[in-house]
Amino acid sequence: MPFEKSFVPYGCYWSTPFCRWQGSFANLHALKFAAEVAHRALTERKIPIERIETFILGWTIPQKSCFYGAPWTAGMLGNALITGPMIGQACATSAKCVQTAAHEIECGASRLALTVTADRCSNGPHLYFPNPLGPGGTGEKEDWVLDNFGDDPFAKNAMIDTAENCAREYKVTKQEQDELVLLREKQYRDAVANDQAFQKRYMVLPIEVKDPSGRKVLATVQGDEGPRNSTAEGLAKLKPVKPDGTVSFGAQTFPADGNCGMLVTTREMARDLSKDKNVEIQILSYGQGRVRKGFMAEAIIPAAKQALERAGIGIRDVAVIKTHNPFAVNDVLFCREFGLKWEQMNNYGSSLVYGHPQGPTGMRLIIEMIEELVLKGGGYGLFDGCAAGDTGAAVVLKVNCK
Repeated sequence: MPFEKSFVPYGCYWSTPFCRWQGSFANLHALKFAAEVAHRALTERKIPIERIETFILGWTIPQKSCFYGAPWTAGMLGNALITGPMIGQACATSAKCVQTAAHEIECGASRLALTVTADRCSNGPHLYFPNPLGPGGTGEKEDWVLDNFGDDPFAKNAMIDTAENCAREYKVTKQEQDELVLLREKQYRDAVANDQAFQKRYMVLPIEVKDPSGRKVLATVQGDEGPRNSTAEGLAKLKPVKPDGTVSFGAQTFPADGNCGMLVTTREMARDLSKDKNVEIQILSYGQGRVRKGFMAEAIIPAAKQALERAGIGIRDVAVIKTHNPFAVNDVLFCREFGLKWEQMNNYGSSLVYGHPQGPTGMRLIIEMIEELVLKGGGYGLFDGCAAGDTGAAVVLKVNCK
C-alpha cells in the first residue's frame, strides 16, 4: 500500500561531503561525527531538537560502542529522551530507514522522526570470534569491510563478480561501461559548477576535521574527496579487474566515509518546519527485490517495479531518477529494462562518481533527487539501488511546488 501521511519538510535534510576511504574522514568515529553534523544541521535550520519524537539510526560498519548506537547518538546530538531502531541493510540501509520513519508517521506512533545514516569504510574493524573447538582453541577472524566485499557467504562470490555475471548475461561491453562513466562524471560536474551551487542546497559545509582533543584543526573539507575526471583514452587503457572480464576499476565506485540526515513528519508539521512553504514533499512508497545468486545488479529492476506499482505510477510518470550504481553495469541494465536513455537519470551525480559509504549513500541520492525535483518545478522521483545479498531497494516520492 502507498504511504498517505508521511512528508519531508523542505530543506530538513543534509549530507556531509563524501570522502574516499583513508581520506580526511578516515579517523573520525562515524557515530560521533554524525551526531555532531546532525546537531549543527538542525541548529542551522532552526529545528528544535526537543521536538523530535523518534530517532532511527542506519549504519553497516561497526564503530566502538555502537552497541548503544541509536540512544547514544540521539543523546550526543542533544535529545536524551528519544530512541528507536538501528538498521543495517548494506546499501539498502537508507531506503529502509526512510520506510521505517514513514511507518512511524503512518501508524501514528510518532509525529516527527529523525533518521541519521552514517558509515566509515576507512579503518574498518578487524574482528575475532572465539572458537574453543578450533585447532588449538584458535578462533576465527574477519576484516569487516574487505572480507565482506570479497565474499558473499551465500552466493559464494565477490561483489565485482555480480557485476561481471550481469555484464556477461546481458552482453554489456567494456566500451558501454566506459561511455556511461564519462556521462555520469559530466553530470556530477554540473553539481559542483558555479561554486558548488547545487550541492550547497543541502550539503553541510565546510567540515573542520579536528584531532582527538577537539582543539586542533587537521583539515577543512570543502567538498567531496575522490571523484575522478576520466578520459575516454584513460578508461580504454584500464584493463578489467577479472581475467576475461569487462569491469575495470574505472567503471566501479570506491568505498568512502560520510553521513546524512532527514526528518520525516506529518503534512502539518512539514509545512511548519519547511524552509519554503510552497514546496511539499510526500513519501509515497517503498519497494524491495531479491534475485538469483550472484546477479546483484538485476535486483534494482524488481525493487523499482514494486515501488512504482505501490505508488500507482509508471516509469514514464517519473521526472527524476537517481540510482545507487556501484558498477556502471547497473545503469546500463536499468535503462535497457525501462527503455530509458542514460541521460534521463542521475543528473548532478551518483555514487558511481562520488563514492559509497554504504549506509548514507542512498539518503544522499534521495536528497539530491528532492532538490532536482524542486528545480524542475515538482513531480515524481524514484530512488533505486542494489545491495549486498543480491537485493535491491527503491523509494518513490512526490514534490509539489505551488
